[in-house]
Amino acid sequence: MFTDTHCHLYNEYYEDIDEVINRAKENDVNRYFVVGCDRKSTEEVLKVINKYPNTYGIIGYHPEVALEYTKDDIKYLEEHVKDNKVIAIGEIGLDYHYTKDCKNEQKELFEAQLSIAQKYNIPVCIHSREATQDTIDILKKYNVKGIIHSFSGSLEVANIYIKMGYKLGIGGVITFKNSNLKDVIKQIPLENIVLETDAPYLTPHPYRGTPNEPKYIKTIAEFISVLYGVKLSQVSKVTNDNIREIFDIE
Repeated sequence: MFTDTHCHLYNEYYEDIDEVINRAKENDVNRYFVVGCDRKSTEEVLKVINKYPNTYGIIGYHPEVALEYTKDDIKYLEEHVKDNKVIAIGEIGLDYHYTKDCKNEQKELFEAQLSIAQKYNIPVCIHSREATQDTIDILKKYNVKGIIHSFSGSLEVANIYIKMGYKLGIGGVITFKNSNLKDVIKQIPLENIVLETDAPYLTPHPYRGTPNEPKYIKTIAEFISVLYGVKLSQVSKVTNDNIREIFDIE
């Protein structure tokens, strides 16, 4: 069994979520962490996890909404962090790629959500793009654990996050022919990573150009098994063990 620790199963992206889940099951992907990015998608996540077995919610506000969220949105998040099947706060963090002009607002939103995570002892899912040092500096202020979503940094940065108690979320990027991520990850013990798709984004090779789906976790796992020189069953076991270290689920 495999777990997709990061996917966006919204009606905006998929006409038939039932079929997406059925295709995933056919590829031995049997558990899905559905991630919110703003108020609308967070509300949808709560509906999805109540409808489908083996789906769990990660709810929160992405840095791209740093100029749009309201105090009511933060209140809403705090009201729902202990809902049944909500397992983390995310996708939260910093993104300076497109939005360098609102760094302070991003940091404020990030810290507001980290405070909630610490208060309720719930893990976090971290988005960090072109903001590594600020992300690390802020995370060090809070006693939280979680996943560094779509990790693509250096070995040095990987080891910093690992030492802080985070697992690295590895997805389709590692299969890209022009990606150096595999050279970093093969130097890191398998016990430090989890698998994710970020569906519908970042579809793995050789399926690039089509929407990503949780079924492609198996493709990523097969690549990882070759990279580490271990059986696919070992990738399944270890990555699921890693998930249990972070999240309060079996």
